[in-house]
Amino acid sequence: MALESFPPLALIAFRFASSGAILLAAAFLSGAHLPKGRELWVSMFTGLATCGIGTGSLVFAELWIPSGLAAVIIAFSPFWMVGIEALVPGGERLRRSTTLGLLVGSAGAALLVSSGVSRETIGGATLAGFLLLQIGSVGWAFGSIYQRRQPTLAHPIVTGAIQQLTAGLAFLLPALLIPPHPTMPSFRGIAALCYLVVFGSIIGYSAFVYAMSHLRVAVVSIYSYVNPVVAVFLGWLFYREPFGLREAIAMVIIFLGVALVKRYGK
Repeated sequence: MALESFPPLALIAFRFASSGAILLAAAFLSGAHLPKGRELWVSMFTGLATCGIGTGSLVFAELWIPSGLAAVIIAFSPFWMVGIEALVPGGERLRRSTTLGLLVGSAGAALLVSSGVSRETIGGATLAGFLLLQIGSVGWAFGSIYQRRQPTLAHPIVTGAIQQLTAGLAFLLPALLIPPHPTMPSFRGIAALCYLVVFGSIIGYSAFVYAMSHLRVAVVSIYSYVNPVVAVFLGWLFYREPFGLREAIAMVIIFLGVALVKRYGK
């Protein structure tokens, strides 16, 4: 919805610059520790990897492929996270039970959005969108795991605020250099942008970075299976999109995969 009113670069810049600035202002007013020196540079670097490359790739991919297909592809991103974590010295070893749980969750997510994908036309840009989402998944996984391993005195939410603000400012200059959107932003587009700022960034991303600092990577990685569940619920709640047996079975499969990762992936 936001892409209907804002070019991709502007959307990324407005979203993360706004959320990062709001969170940092709250941190400053509350007297929270603000990173300096190497601690600050690491947070900025990982912000470019996660919010910049990770989310940025998704925004541009949405121009080429249907949103339902993008959701299916992203459902496999946990394999990048647990794979990179397993390759890092001292990282969590990849277990068969974890892999099984991830496969089950991916199957459930694919089933959940498969009906939407089947109704949309997939053109020649599908491969480009797929490859771009893989680059984004690698950037997101690498940045998240690298930040997780760095010593810091800052609260995870403060670190996330710096990451978001850095990504937003990095996209701001190129966003100002491109031609403006051919039409004025609609109420629908502005509302979508505000939703992304509040629920996607201030709440959602902050929850992610907090979870990354307290939980195992394999457990945190399965957040991408929960996203389609929330999307289907919101679609049913606000747009009365159909919710039937297929969706119910898919959700059961997703929760089974989540349970396998949490219970046996230790």
